[in-house]
Amino acid sequence: MTIDISDNLLRKLDELDARYEELSSELLDPEVLQDHRKVRTLSIKRAAIEPLVTEYRAFRETQNQIEELRTVIRDDSDPELVALAREELPALETQARRLIEAVQKRLVHADDQSVGSIILEIRAGVGGDEAGIWAGDLTEMYRRFATEKKWSVEDIHSSPAEMGGFKQAIFIIRGEGVWAQLGYEGGTHQVKRIPATESQGRIHTSTATVAVLPEPEEIEITIDQNDVKEMITTAQGPGGQNVNKVATAVHLIHQPTGIEVRMQNTKSQSQNRVLAWQLLRARLFEKQKAQAEAERAESRSSMIGSGSRAEKIRTYRYKDNLVVDHRISANFNLGEIMAGRMQPMIDELIEHDTAQRLAAF
Repeated sequence: MTIDISDNLLRKLDELDARYEELSSELLDPEVLQDHRKVRTLSIKRAAIEPLVTEYRAFRETQNQIEELRTVIRDDSDPELVALAREELPALETQARRLIEAVQKRLVHADDQSVGSIILEIRAGVGGDEAGIWAGDLTEMYRRFATEKKWSVEDIHSSPAEMGGFKQAIFIIRGEGVWAQLGYEGGTHQVKRIPATESQGRIHTSTATVAVLPEPEEIEITIDQNDVKEMITTAQGPGGQNVNKVATAVHLIHQPTGIEVRMQNTKSQSQNRVLAWQLLRARLFEKQKAQAEAERAESRSSMIGSGSRAEKIRTYRYKDNLVVDHRISANFNLGEIMAGRMQPMIDELIEHDTAQRLAAF
């Protein structure tokens, strides 16, 4: 049995093997070890490809053993050895095929795994007060999932809704595999339930939209500061009134694209500026990534759905205690999902996405 592997696949795997060695060396560098942020970033990148590299190396070793047995069979000099080689060969060929299939599955998500920080943005959609409450419920769901995964969560901006929940909530989640796990959450999340504000027991439909932005490293995207208009103002309250007498809010406008960011989460102007630029970089990175994906959409599948806020990806039906993911036509227990135990659902999304990507490999 011959295992056919394309030259492109082998080249990519060899590059990842070399990259793993490079990252391992960097993590032993005394200068790097003094920078905890860099250590965390490099460790996440190495951990992302370590299982793939381990399986690829096992595959190469198995291939070497297969070639040795085939050499014994071709030489045909020792009947006893030839018989033994013929007996061992099928098991090794099966093992090699299993390993390369596992490597291919990991390969299609290798880039996703290497992103260890995302910006999650949740906005109330249609549904009035209930939409704000629903946006708050989704925020708590993701926080609970992050706790389950032992990821860190950092709030960077929120606008509370009048009846509870949020008009908008933006936070950073950091941890190994965070983009690979939560990258499927972008889109419209619809809820069907009896709102707390409903007096006659009628079921309402409300929505909230979720955007998931992989947080780019500064080196990955360069912004010409001359293209950005920066304004410093006093922080604004829900009714538009000034809540601070000192100007600490930072408002950025990226003039070539029209992307705007306003940050007033802290009382420090300098901290708000750092957070505002961080969010601006992420939104520009998302825009560039979307353009690149669109250009190659005809040749390969990217992620399940477009992640567009206009795309309804999921319905949460409280009466039936069900969550329906429309992309994979699968149902999940609503109580479990809202408690942050989302892993079974995410695993099915990853499995479906993997099959799509491999089909276009």
